[in-house]
Order: sequence, then structure tokens, then C-alpha cells
Amino acid sequence: MMPSSRNMSPTPISLSAPENSSLSADQVRQLVADTCRPEDYQGKRIVLIIPDGTRTAPIGLMFKTLHEHLGAAVVKLDVMIALGTHPPMTPEAIDARVEITAEQRNSTYRNVEFINHEWDNPGALHDLGIIPAEEINELSSGLFSMDVPVHVNKRLFDYDQIIIIGPVFPHEVVGFSGGNKYLFPGVSGPEILNFFHWLGAVVTNPMIIGNKWTPVRKVVDRAAAMITVPKLCFSLVVQGNGDLAGLYSGTPETAWDAASELSRKRHITYKDRAFHTVLSCAPPMYDELWVAGKCMYKLEPIVADGGELIIYAPHLHEVSVTHGEHIRRIGYHCRDYILKQWDRFKDEAWGTLAHSAHVYGIGTYDKKTGIETPRVRVTLATGLSEAECRRINLGYRDWRTINQADYANREDEGIFLEPKAGERLYHLKEKPVWAGG
Repeated sequence: MMPSSRNMSPTPISLSAPENSSLSADQVRQLVADTCRPEDYQGKRIVLIIPDGTRTAPIGLMFKTLHEHLGAAVVKLDVMIALGTHPPMTPEAIDARVEITAEQRNSTYRNVEFINHEWDNPGALHDLGIIPAEEINELSSGLFSMDVPVHVNKRLFDYDQIIIIGPVFPHEVVGFSGGNKYLFPGVSGPEILNFFHWLGAVVTNPMIIGNKWTPVRKVVDRAAAMITVPKLCFSLVVQGNGDLAGLYSGTPETAWDAASELSRKRHITYKDRAFHTVLSCAPPMYDELWVAGKCMYKLEPIVADGGELIIYAPHLHEVSVTHGEHIRRIGYHCRDYILKQWDRFKDEAWGTLAHSAHVYGIGTYDKKTGIETPRVRVTLATGLSEAECRRINLGYRDWRTINQADYANREDEGIFLEPKAGERLYHLKEKPVWAGG
């Protein structure tokens, strides 16, 4: 089936709420109606790509609005979860993500197939070819020159239209999340995601996060251009517990571009000073260290040299269901520790190496003495045991000894509390020396 020109190049539509207010459900429905005319989707097969439960956003509102608006026109409307390398979601977790009941799944939404991405199943992937070394050299600003294989979930090619739905936040690997990132790494194979995660780690989190046109974003957009199925994107900017501050539709590139500008305004806070102690509290959606590392990434820039960042998460009992064995073998280390011993680490999964370096943060490694020196100390106050924390090369504190109230309102003393860490980025107004200031 040949797609219409409208769906190949959707007209960008933007809607943002005044500060301290949010968009209504009626405004969302109107924007969806203006973007997606049912007559353009008559007889088509549609797949919605949505984030898993580790992203705050009103995904249920978007899913139900699109289903109500297009359900009678299309022959198929399914949902694929952009897991990246996260564990598959249970039916109950998916229902919670799209805000429906089990009864509704079996009635109103009985024809919707909910698909967990399988990043590590070669049989579930489609080979798109390679991004050649000369392009990688240009896209990475000369940091790498290698052919990068690109694979994506083969189910995408069962559909006539891909519709991406997801929030945009400052992001440690790509700069700002959203847009084509829901394809790569959201529903991609391991080679491309391992490559650009390590690319981001080599550049380093503080130099990437909160910047738009990063080398990683260029690689992600280049890979997405290899997917021939027409793509539409709804980029969301959320505040608080999921209220919509902005909604943007268009191509993944144009919708993301507009949304990231609002995200820059709404999700980045600048501080006058650095803090020697930061208590970074992980929300329940971060149930393993693999995702709770965001509590470090978003706050690392405001921790003083030699300071301590404490990830407070009593509910967290796993390093990573998927990658735990590899992380325990590698441990958490700074980028230079890995790069200066590359023969030792080069055959490890580069995405795991990137996670290791991001959580550990900026640091130095003297190969002659074997001494690794972090710029800041990362301490876990979680359900992980002290032995486990030491094994993976991070600090330990018994979470029961911490009272969040003891850290509140003490910024003048150099102590900072973030009660819901992971999505708001903190920067210093004056860039520090270690970040190129």
C-alpha cells in the first residue's frame, strides 16, 4: 500500500501551555484530529511506539485518543513498547502504562496487539544495512571510524504507518530524549545501540546532557532515515507527575526539535553554586540501578569536586535484570579507566561500558599506579547490600539511616535534596573548569 504524501511529510503542529498550567484533554484531542485525518488512514495498518514505564508521560491519554479517533478507519492499530534493552513488560504493567483495565483490554481494545520489543532476539530483527565508517567518522566528529550495523524490529514493516508517542527530557546519552530515539535504541538491535551509547560516554554525560545537536543525535537520526515506513511523531513535554506542558506533532525530527526547546526551558534548573552533598531520590519507576543511574546523570553537574551524590532508593533491589552479570564483572568506573585499558574491555557490550562510566561519572585513571580517582563519590542507599555495592565499585549507606527531611532547605550549607530525581537536569550557571568552563 502506497502511503499518502501527507503521511510521508506531516505538517508540524505545536501546542504549549502557559507556564504553571497544562494542556487539557480536549486540546490534545483537537491536536490529534488536526494531525491525523481519518480519511488519510482508511484501511491502513498503524503501529504506535510508546515508552515503557520508566518515563513520566500521559501515554494513556494519547493512546486512547488515537484509538478513538482512528480506530474505525484503520484495519489494524497495535502498540509496540520501546524497551531498548529494558526487561519486557507484563500485561499488567502494559495496562498501567496505557491506563486501561484488564476488562477494557479484552473488550474495547481487544483488537490491539501489545508488542514487547526483543532487542536480543536476532529472529525479531530486520537488517537495514550499515552506516559506513566514513559517515560515522563525520557524525562522531572524528571520535570513531567504523562500519556500524543497523537492525530494527522487523514487525515495523508489517505496518503502513509508524506513530511515535513519547516525552522529551534532557538525556545523558543523546542530549535530549524523544523523536527517533524511540526507534534507536527503543526498538533497535544491539550493534547500533551499543555503539552510540559508548559514543555518548566517550564524549561524557556533562558534555552531552541538555545539548541538542550531539554526535549521538546525528547517529540516531541517520539510522532512522534507513527505515522506509512513513513516520509520524507526537513529542510530549511533561511537568510534575505527567501533566502536559507541550505537545508537538510532525516528523520525528521536527516534533522533537520543537519539543526539546520547551524541555530546555521547563526541565533544566541552573544553580549559583555546587553542593558537597546531594541526596538524589529515585521514584518507584526506577526499580533497578540500570535506570536509577538517571539520578546521578541529571545531578552530576552540580556536585562539587570531591563531593558525594547519594542515590536514595529503598525500593531498589536489582543492579539490572538484563545486564547485572556483566555489570558485576566490569564494575563501575570512569571513562578513562576503560579507555586506558581498552584491550581488557573492548569485547564487552559497549552499552554496558557506557552505563558503567555514566553512573561513576567524570574521573581520572593513572595506568602506572592503577589509581582511579572519581571527581565525585557515588553512594547507594538502596536495597542492595553493602557487599554488592563494594563489589561493583560504588559506595554504600544504609537507607534506614537517612531522613530526607534532614537534607531539605540546606542549600546555603552546600547540601541539596532532589525528591524526585531522574528527569530534571541541574546545571551550574557558571560552567566549571572540568566541563570546559
